[in-house]
Amino acid sequence: MDRKGLTMAYDESRKSYFPKLTSCLTGVARREWFLAPAYLSMLIFFSFSQPLFARLSQPLWLAILSVWLFAAVIGSARCVMRHAEQLALRLGEPCGTLVLTLSITLIEAVSLTAVILHGANNPVLVRDTLYSIIMIVMGGMVGTALMLGGIRHREQVFNLQGANTYLGVIIPLAIFSLVIPGLPLSIPYRPISGPEKLLVGGCAFGLYGIFLLMQTGRYRDFFNNPKGFRTEKAPRHCCHGSGIWHGAMLIAYLVPIIFLVEQFALPVDYLVETLGAPPAIGGVIMALLVTTPEGLTGVHAALENRLQQAVNIFLGSVLASIGLTVPIMMAVSTAFGFDMVLGLRPDDLVMLVLILTISIVTFSAPRTHILQGAVHMMIFAGFIMMLFHL
Repeated sequence: MDRKGLTMAYDESRKSYFPKLTSCLTGVARREWFLAPAYLSMLIFFSFSQPLFARLSQPLWLAILSVWLFAAVIGSARCVMRHAEQLALRLGEPCGTLVLTLSITLIEAVSLTAVILHGANNPVLVRDTLYSIIMIVMGGMVGTALMLGGIRHREQVFNLQGANTYLGVIIPLAIFSLVIPGLPLSIPYRPISGPEKLLVGGCAFGLYGIFLLMQTGRYRDFFNNPKGFRTEKAPRHCCHGSGIWHGAMLIAYLVPIIFLVEQFALPVDYLVETLGAPPAIGGVIMALLVTTPEGLTGVHAALENRLQQAVNIFLGSVLASIGLTVPIMMAVSTAFGFDMVLGLRPDDLVMLVLILTISIVTFSAPRTHILQGAVHMMIFAGFIMMLFHL
C-alpha cells in the first residue's frame, strides 16, 4: 500500500476510534456520576471537619449535615450494591448473593466501629443495631417485597430448602447473640463477659463458616430457583465492563463510605448523647444506613419475580450481620477495652421471638402471597411504635 493509502486508512481508523472512545467515556461518566460527589464530600469533610461540626447545637445545621452525610453514604453504598449485583450476575447463585451480603456486612462493621470508637462508650449500640437489622429486614423489607411481589405476580415461589437452611442458622445465632447474654433478665444491662464473648463469637463465626461451605459446595442448589421455574422477565445484565472493572469500582465506592461513616458518627453521637434521643435511635440509624441499599435490591428482585434472589439477599444479610458482625465487634471491644451489652430488654425480646416465629410460618411453604407481606409489615410497624413508646 502506498503512502496515500496508508494515510487514508489511518484517517479512517481515527474517525471510527475517537467517537467510540468518546462514547465509552461519556457512558462511564453517566453511570458513575456519583463517584464525584462522594469523593468531593470526603475532601470537604477531611479539610474542614472542625468548622463544619462546630455548630451541631443549631438544629437546622445538624439536620443539613446529617442528611448530607447520610445521602452520601447511602448513595455510595447503592453504587457498591450495583457493582456487586453485576458481579453476582456473572458468578451466579449463590456466590453472587454472597458478594452482595459480604459487601454490606463490611460497611456495617466499619460503621459500627467508627461510631463506637469516636464518641463516648455506647455499650448497647451493637445490640440495638443487630436487633434493628433483624426487625427492619425480616419485618419491613421482607414484608414490602412480599406485598409488592404479590400485587404484581399474585403468588411467587422460592426454594424451600434454602430458606429453611437460612432460618435454621439465623434462629440459634439470634438467640445466642441477643438473648442468652441478657440472662438472667433480673440483671439488665449486664456487660458480656470474656468467656461469653468467646462462646458467642466462636459459635457465630463457626456456624457461619459451616453455612458458607454448604452454600458454595454440594448444597448450592438449595439456594437456586426451584426446578422448572422460569422468571417472566430476565434479570438485567450490564454489557459494560468486566468483572475486574466492577470489582475495582466496588472498592472505589467503599473508600468514601469508610471515611464518611466516621464523620457521620459525630451527628449520631450528638443526637443520642446530647439531645437525649431514645438510645435505640442510634442503632436504628446505623441499621438503616447499612440495609437500605440491599433492601432496594431485594425488593427490585421480587418485583421482577426473582423471589429466590430476594430471599437470599434478605436472609443472607441477617445471617451475615450476626455471623460476621458479632465476632468482629467482640474482637474490637476486646482490643479497645469497651463494654458490650447484647442482652435484649423483655419487650424487644418478645418482638424478636414474634418475627422469628412468623418467618418460620411464612417460609414453611414454597409459595408466598400478599397476606404474608402484610403480616410482616404489621410487625415492623409495632417495632417502630415500641421504639418511640407510642
